This record gives sequence, structure tokens and C-alpha cells, in this order.
Amino acid sequence: MSETLKTVVLNDVHQQLGAKMVPFAGYNMPVRYSSDLEEHHTVRRAVGIFDVSHMGEFRVRGPHALDLIQRVTSNDASKLQVGKAQYSCLPNQEGGIVDDLLVYKMAEEDYLLVVNASNIDKDWNWISQHNTQGAELENVSDEISLFAVQGPKAQAALQGLTDTDLSSIPYYSFVEGTFADAPGVIISATGYTGAGGFELYVPNAYAKQVWDKVMEAGQPYGLKPIGLGARDTLRLEMGFCLYGNDIDDQTSPLEAGLGWITKFTKDFTNAENLKKQKEAGVARKLVGFLMDGPGIPRGHYELVNEAGEKIGDVTSGTQSPSLSKGIGLGYVKAELSAPGSKIFVLVRGKQLPATVVKLPFVKGTEEA
Repeated sequence: MSETLKTVVLNDVHQQLGAKMVPFAGYNMPVRYSSDLEEHHTVRRAVGIFDVSHMGEFRVRGPHALDLIQRVTSNDASKLQVGKAQYSCLPNQEGGIVDDLLVYKMAEEDYLLVVNASNIDKDWNWISQHNTQGAELENVSDEISLFAVQGPKAQAALQGLTDTDLSSIPYYSFVEGTFADAPGVIISATGYTGAGGFELYVPNAYAKQVWDKVMEAGQPYGLKPIGLGARDTLRLEMGFCLYGNDIDDQTSPLEAGLGWITKFTKDFTNAENLKKQKEAGVARKLVGFLMDGPGIPRGHYELVNEAGEKIGDVTSGTQSPSLSKGIGLGYVKAELSAPGSKIFVLVRGKQLPATVVKLPFVKGTEEA
């Protein structure tokens, strides 16, 4: 028997809105309300709201909080100021990644870690087993609903719901305050679509109230609910990694182009081996590529060179709604990783030509 699917607080609301619900990371989640294409363009051109309450949240507090975070994450959390967030990852002992995550500094000796839904238990166990100094750890995943309001009109749509000046929240920053008459809401600007906007971490008791008020306030700006289908094409156009596709327990952060969040100015899990890998150079790299002609790359398709020899695999691929072309991410041999390199995607036995490009594939917003 399969495990019972967990539901987000607004599960019934999504069904009433006509969402197609699918199992995702152990949750019953809305994959689309209308069409992936329409929802994608809504976010790029106007504004959409995603319910991503399946994500996990851990609080880490106390005098040993920073020490624990520094040991388990690759980025340097000592650089964080209160009100700032940081993208990071949890390296494992074998050179791969336990998960990628966000680290928020809520106050001195008080942090919020935001992890992927599919990895909540895995991450909790991993961090707990490294908590040898007695930092206070609390899994608050089931107490918080998370809405991502994304798109060029997000700020205009949301400003009337809060006294906080949303224009004063820079990228990777946040404030905590009242939003849509709900107390204790974290309003952050970390984004996963490249289209601008905010994330709202809301205590579950206020989830429906906040959702309804955002839907109402956003109406004049064309706001619509958006599902996970469009979320995937939006993040792929930006070249953002998705755990389980582009990064996993076997992929090194250096191979994945995450050297910028791997700081050797401190000690962390497997730092020594990763430093050696950096010095020696990686044998394969995660790249973005654009199809030269028709054809849609999909995850697990083989990548080959002109001679038909395998050089890697597609990790994520789709037809880009913004470009009307096939785009993909995949690992290739380092010598074919430079922008402009010619590679081929095996699609049903045919070698379809593609070109390695510099990420992102598109700018975050489209002209309406």
C-alpha cells in the first residue's frame, strides 16, 4: 500500500478552483488550474500565486545555532545579517548533496531553514545527527503555509495588504510583520521564477484569510492561481536547479555550478574533498542548452557528441514557453561545457543538435 498523501491547508480551495491535483513529494498538490502555458505567461507578464506549503521549515535557535548551520551547510552563514536570507546546500560525506535550502537569519541566534518537501525527514535526520553541541531544533513544517506571489505586478498587487514598504525588501531579504491582517507573516524576496515577487510564510490559522485577500487584491492586476507545472517551466527558463533532477546525493555542488555557495573559508561536511575537487577541476559540469531546431529534451535523455558517443544526460528539459524552443539542463564532459559548444540530444534514436548557452535562458519578465 502506498502512503497516504499529505494535504496542504488549502487543499479544498484548490479543488474548488478546478485545480488538477497530483501526488508530489508525498503531498496532494495543484499541478495546474487552466493550462501550463497560460499560467507560465501569467507569471512572466503579470502576477500569479503558488501554494507551495509542502516545503519544509526548521527553526534553529540558541548559542550553538550558527555553529551547527556552519558545519552542515556549504555557504558561509556567518555573513548573514538579521533580515537576510542565503541560498545554500547540505553536502554529504560522498561528495554529493543531501538537499539545497534557504537559510534565513530571523534574529541573533535564531534561524529558519527552508528545505524541499521530498527531503523533510531526510534533512531533519541529517541535521539532527550533526547537532552535537545542543542547538535548539524545531520542525515547524506542519505549522506554516507558504505562498509565492510571483511576477512583475506582484509588488503592486500586494502593497495594499501591508504597511511594510515592499519596494524596500531587496532580493534575498525579508521582513516579519502583519500582512492581510494576519500577524507573524514572513514576507521574503527569494524567488524561484526570476519574475520578481514575494514569498509569504503564514501561520496555518491565517492561510485561507491571506490567500483570499491576495486573490482579491490581485484581481485588477490579472493575478491567477498557478500550479507546479508552470513553476517547473519558469524555474527551468532561469536555469535554477531542482533537487532530484539536476542535483542529488550523487552530484557535487561544484559540478552543478554551485561553487558560489561552497565557501572554503570555514569547515563543513566533506569540505576537504570538495576543495581537492575544486583544485583538480571537475570532469563533468551542469550546463544549459538550447535546441537548434525542433525537438523537446526530457529528463534522462542521453546527450552525445557529434560522433554519437555518450557525454552525459539531460536532467531537466521542456519546451520553453517564452522562447518557443526546447531548452534543457544536463551534465556533460567538462570540455564540452563552454557556451557555444555543440552537443546532441538523443530523441527516439535521432541525434538532434543543441548548443550550450550561458544561463539564464530568458530574462525574468516578458513584455506584455
